[in-house]
Amino acid sequence: MNGYKKKKASKIMLTTSLVFLSVRILAADLRGEGPRLLPEDRITQSQIVNREKTLREIREAGLAIFVTPFNKFDGHGDGPHDPNILDQRSPSAGNRPTLQGNGSFLRINGLDAQTCLECHAIVSNLTVPSRFGIGGVGGINTSAMFQPGNMNVADADFDGRAEYDGRLINPPFLFGVGGVELVAREMTQDLQELKHMALRNPGRNVVLESKQIQFGSISADVYGTLDISKIEGIDADLVVRPFGRKGDAASIREFDVGAMAFHLGMQAAEAFGGPYADADNDGVSNEISVGDLTALSVFLSSLERPQQKKGNKHKKGAALFRQIGCAGCHVPFIDTRDTHLPFKLIGAPDRPFADTFYELDLTKPPAAFVRNDIGGIKVPMFADLKRHDMGEEMAEDFSLASAQTNRVFITAKLWGVADTAPYMHDGRAFTLSEAIRMHDAPGSEASSAARNFQNLDNREKNAVLDFMLSLRTPAKPAKDLLRSKTDAPGDNR
Repeated sequence: MNGYKKKKASKIMLTTSLVFLSVRILAADLRGEGPRLLPEDRITQSQIVNREKTLREIREAGLAIFVTPFNKFDGHGDGPHDPNILDQRSPSAGNRPTLQGNGSFLRINGLDAQTCLECHAIVSNLTVPSRFGIGGVGGINTSAMFQPGNMNVADADFDGRAEYDGRLINPPFLFGVGGVELVAREMTQDLQELKHMALRNPGRNVVLESKQIQFGSISADVYGTLDISKIEGIDADLVVRPFGRKGDAASIREFDVGAMAFHLGMQAAEAFGGPYADADNDGVSNEISVGDLTALSVFLSSLERPQQKKGNKHKKGAALFRQIGCAGCHVPFIDTRDTHLPFKLIGAPDRPFADTFYELDLTKPPAAFVRNDIGGIKVPMFADLKRHDMGEEMAEDFSLASAQTNRVFITAKLWGVADTAPYMHDGRAFTLSEAIRMHDAPGSEASSAARNFQNLDNREKNAVLDFMLSLRTPAKPAKDLLRSKTDAPGDNR
């Protein structure tokens, strides 16, 4: 290109940029035309790291990320459609088609919400009407339809089943996630140490156990090659990933990065090229900054934990729950060694306590976990953070996963279960007894316990169910932050 053409091209590009900028500035002068996440609601990573903001201020900033209905000025959506990009199922490509063709909503395969709150707003489905609040479950109408290629709504083969080759994901609640993550971090640390023990002792079979949960065994040869064939319920890297029904996110921060991109098209800078990158080509960079993501992680990790209703009448049901084998996977509680959850950026999950920059005391309100006798906290989540084969009848038909992966799910956490119907990963069970019966299926690791429940008489079954119905969600999550956020400026009603 000669100098004249270069100069002309640069002039055109500058003019185009100025026109685009002037449109943005002009639009920002119109009512409602501008980002919904206001600058005063955001904090920076340096303010958090340097302790320039209080915990309450960090939580308030995280709440703003959670409840703000983002729009295109914030970076909502994927940007212009590019027919040259073939990967149109992945939100990381920033190229999903939309129903309107203007980059707004898709509904199937994400771009299905403006806020996190839309899918996490039901605190209790046990009450009539349902009780709403911050961080709850989602109704079946908010279930995510993850990466399908086909959905046979018309039932062309007349078998009564609308074949679907994606994942249907009923949103879980977010209460107590700080305690869950701390348990997982300590488990990962234990398992990494056991891996190094195996490497130091060639030929020795090392049992992978942490917090009385067994993950199989591992061994190494004299060349330092690990035999991973006997690992159970966890990936070969021996990282415990407690979030996602497949157990695929090691931290709530990692989960949030994927969720924000998938559901809202809001890309976290630390995972999508840095603060100046515009990976989805929508004209907005730094859509979710490092500080935004930290604030969101701190807010969620400090949410209230589920509670168990007090009283002696549930003791028999709790004892039967253990006797029939449910507690083998739904472990009533797990102890941690520490009371503080450290925060780190995404990456290096096999080094769970390295490169941390902030920590949260989980014994203090609102999380308020109970201290144990070994210097940590008691986390009564009724889960083992391990993946299990639930059999062919429970399997998904996800075309991008293997048949075996489609059968495997991480153990559901039962704390708060009384308030969270419908049950199972896709909401297929409307009652607890129905959910238990579904565990009894060919090839299911839980079939024995489910069959034992079926063999109880009705009085004993009701004792187990009454015990499970004592496991409740917090009544008013994030109540200490809500007053300042509900008094909207200019709302004089």
